[in-house]
Amino acid sequence: MEFSLSQIAHILEGNVEGDDTATVNNLCKIEEGVAGGLSFLANPKYTPYIYKTEATAVIVNQTFVPEKPIKTTLIRVPDAYQAFAKLLAFYEGIQQSKSGISSLAFIHSRASLGDNCYVGEFVVIGENVKIGSNAKIYPHVYIGENTVIGNDCALYAGVKLYKDSCIGNRVTIHAGSVIGTDGFGFAPNDGTYSKIAQIGNVVIEDDVEIGANTCVDRATMGSTVIKRGVKLDNLIQIGHNVVVGEDTVMASQVGVSGSTKVGKRCMLGGQVGLAGHLVVADGVKIAAQSGVPSSLKTEDGNYFGTPAIDAATFRRSSIHFRNFDTLVKRLNELERQVNELNAKV
Repeated sequence: MEFSLSQIAHILEGNVEGDDTATVNNLCKIEEGVAGGLSFLANPKYTPYIYKTEATAVIVNQTFVPEKPIKTTLIRVPDAYQAFAKLLAFYEGIQQSKSGISSLAFIHSRASLGDNCYVGEFVVIGENVKIGSNAKIYPHVYIGENTVIGNDCALYAGVKLYKDSCIGNRVTIHAGSVIGTDGFGFAPNDGTYSKIAQIGNVVIEDDVEIGANTCVDRATMGSTVIKRGVKLDNLIQIGHNVVVGEDTVMASQVGVSGSTKVGKRCMLGGQVGLAGHLVVADGVKIAAQSGVPSSLKTEDGNYFGTPAIDAATFRRSSIHFRNFDTLVKRLNELERQVNELNAKV
């Protein structure tokens, strides 16, 4: 699909500096620019590329001042990074534009769908399911009975929603994710384990995005809750009865054990592990591969390590970690000298 630079500028509410009749048909990195490509410059370290890029146009901040001639056309906007993100979303919307219900899908007679929904091949939609308008349900999705899904949601190929799940508006769940699996609940019983029935559900609020192959367990009783604006990466495990606060983000392979409460606006790096029944305060940042065995109650705290401690303390301590071998050798030498002195005395 081809757009003129004047059309792009209109979408981004920007101004063209150069030929606004020129057209672009793809998006590209500034260092890999080609004719017909549209790129952006937000990070100053990529500035040298703007003077030699072959891209037809580059989105830049209004404050950008070139230090030498530029042959590409500029589109000036208040924030180049946000503008390019907006353009990517616009482009993806066009690419993902689908409609209609496949004849190979199964939709229960007592399920209901809103207007303008797409339902792909081999989708199964169970009894009493309610789906809002503009939903995109890709092939091989399973939606269990009594599940409610809001407007403008996208469930990519192979997503599984167990029964009674409640999904808000503008939620995106990527391929292979499973929502509403049984929580990991087993009671010891004479050397074996008896399963504890998991009769709760999962509630996912508005504007949540869940990456591929992520699992969110249903509650034992009540609800596991992913609150508004949360972003979960691929391959994350959320245990039963967990609550994840608004606008919290988690990178790949985070594991959150049952009944833990994570606050608002938290940031968890890759492979962070949280033990169960903890409380993590609002605004907490936890560095990758940290292990959290107890609650973190200081708002906006920064933590690192296993067990996780204050990040500044960890960085100071890490200097000593690196020098342990030298310190041990010095200590051994001092002990040897003391022993020699004692022998002489």
